[in-house]
Amino acid sequence: MSAALDLTPAQARERFRDGVVASTSGWCAGWTQANLIAVPREYAWDVLLFAQRNPKPCPVLDVLEPGDLAGALFDGDIRTDLPGYRVYVDGELTEQPTDVRDHWRDDLVAFLIGCSFTFENALLTEGVPVRHMAQGSTVPMYRTTRRCRSAGRMSGPLVVSMRPVPAALVDTAVAVTARYPDVHGAPVHVGDPAALGIADLDRPDHGDPVRMTGDDVPVFWACGVTPQAAVLESRLPLAITHEPGHMLVTDVRDADLRI
Repeated sequence: MSAALDLTPAQARERFRDGVVASTSGWCAGWTQANLIAVPREYAWDVLLFAQRNPKPCPVLDVLEPGDLAGALFDGDIRTDLPGYRVYVDGELTEQPTDVRDHWRDDLVAFLIGCSFTFENALLTEGVPVRHMAQGSTVPMYRTTRRCRSAGRMSGPLVVSMRPVPAALVDTAVAVTARYPDVHGAPVHVGDPAALGIADLDRPDHGDPVRMTGDDVPVFWACGVTPQAAVLESRLPLAITHEPGHMLVTDVRDADLRI
């Protein structure tokens, strides 16, 4: 992990282009990471409006022009430079490839949505442990019973990521992450997972279970996998997304997003 921590974004994207598959938590310390969702142009307005109405789980960092493969946030190829993708057809997950060149179309509009991996380095700097990084696993993510505001064709539940935080450091974790509103910001919930409709923390919908230690408290942040849950429910004819936990590493410093 230490080697991945020290890579530049361009070096990380090159490795992913060459076929490396890994969760990007802990990669490229100091650089912003982003979720991906690409949809046909005729549905792009619905996705944009969905994001505008649900800014906590869907903070938009950039929107590429139809068919574009790179943009202001990164110099690369959106079809190859992530370590994992998902392809949805009519709301069904049909493939989980390591590149999507065979699926790309000139009418696809790619949205880059802020990712909470961006503030993990800031948490560590302030002494807040990030358990899934220490355990070498992917952050656990859960579908909740909270509904997002619908927009056009797009509707679905809020998805959250969970990080155990020692009770004495919860206020610190809240304050640190609140300074990063473009990558989900402060938590949406602290404590009882049942309040979000989560029955079992050991059975995440995405990612891996994480071991809680001592007086850890579960802390939940809005998650950029939320649009994927909306794609499933809304049954868009085509959507290409990142594999949960496998992000685009951008050329933007995380400090540039701190307020």
